[in-house]
Amino acid sequence: MNESPTVLLTGASDGIGFETARLLLAEGCTVIAHARTREESDESGARLVKSGVDARRLRPVVADFTDLRQVIDLAVAVTESCPRLDVLVNNAGITGPHGRVLTKDGHEQTVQVNYLAPYLLTRLLEDALDRSEVSRVVNVSSSLHRGGRINWNDLNWKRRYNRGAAYAQSKLALTMMTTALSEFRPKVRQAVSVHPGIIATGMLPGYSYRGRPVVEGAEPVARLANPWAKVLNGGYYDGRLPAKAAAAAVDPVDVRKLWSLSERLTLFDKRQL
Repeated sequence: MNESPTVLLTGASDGIGFETARLLLAEGCTVIAHARTREESDESGARLVKSGVDARRLRPVVADFTDLRQVIDLAVAVTESCPRLDVLVNNAGITGPHGRVLTKDGHEQTVQVNYLAPYLLTRLLEDALDRSEVSRVVNVSSSLHRGGRINWNDLNWKRRYNRGAAYAQSKLALTMMTTALSEFRPKVRQAVSVHPGIIATGMLPGYSYRGRPVVEGAEPVARLANPWAKVLNGGYYDGRLPAKAAAAAVDPVDVRKLWSLSERLTLFDKRQL
């Protein structure tokens, strides 16, 4: 790959996403940096440029993942401006509110932001990824996925909502998506999940009291997102090292079941670009 590879990085306005964007830009990548709002995008973009990166390779985009219509618009904008996408990093995520909140699409907020929105975005960008010889998806998961389970009969937590359980379910679903992408989707040639570590970001209070510096969480994400780096296809990484994902994350029956359910919940077959 001689020209600057293109990476779409969601949740790039702060925390691990911001530092990952900075590291990838320093490596010579063109980074499509996603933020939730225009204000967050402008502020983080200014900080990135101030840090010394090449502003010509920074492309800001905006979408609120609590609205799947905005996810579709993001995919359209990326496809129109960048026909070939080398790497997609699904990093955007939330710990979830203390009380159950539904999005305008009718989904529990945590499962939509952390899983359904990345799922839909990935599916809509399959053709752009297919045009790349790399064609890699990096899903930023969590070790907490091991404590999660897919609540098949109540994915949206109508009964007994629990913030921690909702988060764990969403990260398990994202890790299961990695398995599906590596085994079922030939248009995406490589897919990996990564637990960046317990890191001192704004999400930290949701699951711990102290964490390591943000840049230490960004480094393994940036390494896996670097198109020149070799990765273990379908693998789950704990930091820099391959690790064993939860058994549910690689169960072929459950993975296929979740894939089909996700298509229905996002109306993917009715949302072709």
